[in-house]
Amino acid sequence: MGAYLVRRFGLMLLTLFGISVIIFTLLRIVPGNIVDILFDSAGMVDPAEKQRIARELGLDLSLPQQYVAWISGILRGDLGYSYVSEKPALEEIAPRIPITAKLAVLALVFSVLIGVPLGVISAVRQNTLTDYALRVLSLSGLSLPSFWLGLLVLMAFVSWFDTLPIYSDRITGFWAQLALFSVPAAAVGFRSSALVMRLTRSSMLEVLRQDYIRTARAKGATRQSVNYRHALRNALLPVVTVIGIEAAFLIGGLIVTETVFNIPGVARFLVEAIRARDYPIVQNLVMLIAVVVVVVNFVVDMLYAVLDPRIKYGG
Repeated sequence: MGAYLVRRFGLMLLTLFGISVIIFTLLRIVPGNIVDILFDSAGMVDPAEKQRIARELGLDLSLPQQYVAWISGILRGDLGYSYVSEKPALEEIAPRIPITAKLAVLALVFSVLIGVPLGVISAVRQNTLTDYALRVLSLSGLSLPSFWLGLLVLMAFVSWFDTLPIYSDRITGFWAQLALFSVPAAAVGFRSSALVMRLTRSSMLEVLRQDYIRTARAKGATRQSVNYRHALRNALLPVVTVIGIEAAFLIGGLIVTETVFNIPGVARFLVEAIRARDYPIVQNLVMLIAVVVVVVNFVVDMLYAVLDPRIKYGG
């Protein structure tokens, strides 16, 4: 187990290094840079002034030197300065992380609490009216874009309650913020719950056809025991994989939802930084998303051994 963890951490570091190189390279080959944007907006054409600003921003260095400076700064906890606001990048990013994290966690909780039970019900009641209704519901969830559903939710709130469930930093308190984030979380989590429900259903149907399930029934095990104690635990392995992928996707995939509901989160800030060619912000935000994806995949691998004792990570 120890040797596996060492190899796994080594692979994680190698993956993050490769991602960092790709992020850095892609940003530099995109046409235009922050100096050109600043001069175009101000109408300035003085080449000497332009070179001075580029030198202050470190853009006069070679690409390897810029990359080393960026990575070494991350290791020291120095993420650089935003080219647009001229504030430390960490001060710009840190307040937005909890906002996106709350929204992503709530959306993930919604998708799991709705998707897994409905998937089990659909599987154990296969080819019944309930099964058909749940399958239509899941197809609807996969078909409806989250931003369109969010707009419908906003229109419904205006029509029925004469209010808008958009973000406001004046709302404090646990229950008030829970109510505030639950609406956009449900809108974005509806699609994830549909995916989880369909996968849970197919995985449960496959497990329910296994010989040990027939043996458990022949021995007189109750229907509830067979479905939830024997079948569900073994059916959860592929579901956990998809939940992990969805958790990683939600961190960076909330751009439209945060825009629709006026949520000042990481995803919305990333788009604004990309438009402004704010390299330090973009690099660090994409690296943050990459770290989340890698860590989530590692946690999912560890959960396999918890859910299925037959899985062993040898040396």
